[in-house]
This record gives sequence, structure tokens and C-alpha cells, in this order.
Amino acid sequence: MTVIALTPGDPNAFDGDPPDRVCRRPTRAELHAYLSPTPPRGRALVYAGGGYLQLMHDKEGVEIAHWLNTLGLDAYVLVHQLPGQDGHPFDIALQDGRLALEYFATLAPLPLLHVGLSSGGHLAGVMACQGESAGAVIAYAPLNANHRDHKFPVGKPDFLPPEKQAFYDAWPIGIASEPHGLPRCPVFLAYALHDGIVPVQHALNLIVAAQQHGLDVEAHIFPKAEHGFALRGLDGTQDQWPVLAARWLRGRLGG
Repeated sequence: MTVIALTPGDPNAFDGDPPDRVCRRPTRAELHAYLSPTPPRGRALVYAGGGYLQLMHDKEGVEIAHWLNTLGLDAYVLVHQLPGQDGHPFDIALQDGRLALEYFATLAPLPLLHVGLSSGGHLAGVMACQGESAGAVIAYAPLNANHRDHKFPVGKPDFLPPEKQAFYDAWPIGIASEPHGLPRCPVFLAYALHDGIVPVQHALNLIVAAQQHGLDVEAHIFPKAEHGFALRGLDGTQDQWPVLAARWLRGRLGG
């Protein structure tokens, strides 16, 4: 693994021990590069969740990167700064994501994929709206129904800090009436039907927008899964989501 600093600052520190490290106060934007053992077929930018309050670095970042390596992809886990923390603006995660794209522009060209879980899936959706890419894999992500005008359930309180709520308001991914938030690439979704933390309405809104705007969206809804299943909570039908996603990824990369 190689660490690539994208902004000035001290190297990031993590709480806990592998495989359960969490980054609660990022000090700079970093890419943690995990390269495919075989010639890469593509490049994936990986976004861990944590509600934009912390980053679940191992569970939703490193472990996803290792899985992507088995599929022949170079994987880069983005350790991004957090909205409202240490005075950062509401869109600091997007700014850090764009810096990652600038870094990739210095490398040999490869198809680019965005892969994100939970709030990292929201950021993957935001990044999928920024420019051309091969696709986005998004799991149990608060894509749109945290926007104050589209909340589910209705009346849900605004999130703190205010910058976090402002980021959700600026980027509702997959709301048909908010076309700037429609991904510019094919999207794969994996959601839990009875997720009490990120309701399935987030996925349903994007599916409706896909129908209305002709987007390419493949969605899988699993009845028994709980929020945060990642690659660990596979004791139900969601055990198939990595297999389905791998097949979908192969289709995006040409075989």
C-alpha cells in the first residue's frame, strides 16, 4: 500500500487496530493505493462511509479495495476531509475527490470507477456527476432523501453540523427534478429493504429518475440485510451482492 498526499498537513491517524480502523479527524486528503497483482483493467476510487462524521477506513475502504484488486482493478481509498470539521466548507469531500481525479490525470489512462458505501456511496454518486467515468457501485447510501426538500421520513431533523446538511442539500443524487445530480455513468445499487438508517427510498428515487431520464441503473434490494453489510454482513441473500457487482463491473470493463 502506498499513501499519496493530496493536500498539505500531517499524515492521517486512525483509531483502533486493523481490521477495524476508523479515521475520526482527517488531517489531510490522502489516497491509499492498493494495486492489482495483475495488469489492471481499470482504476477504482473508493469512498468509505461514516456519515460524514468519520471514515470507516478498513471495513468500507481497505476491504473493498482488496476485493477490487481480485477483479483486476487498481483501487485507491480516498481519506477525505469532513464538512464542518476544523472549519472545512460543506463541499470539502467533493473538493478532495476532485483532487484525486487531478492525480489520476497524471497516470496512464484507465477506465475509472467510483465505489462507495453508506455516506461514501453518496460521495461516489456526487463524483459520478462530475465527468465521464465507467460506472459507480453504490451500496446502502443516503443519496437523496436527506435533502431538506426530499426527506424521508418527512420531518426528519436536519443533520449536524450544518455543513453536512448543506452538502446533502447541494447534491441530491438521483432526484428527477434536480438534474445536476443525475449520474453521467451507469450505476449499480445494493440496498437493504428494511434499513432503518438509510431507507430504501434513496434507491427508489434514483430508479424513478433513471426511468424518466433514460439512465443506466441496475438495482438489487435485499430483504434481510441490515445497514452496513459491506463484505462482512453476508448472512442473507445479500451474500450475492459482491458476485452481482463483479459481473456488472466486468460488463463495464468489456468482459
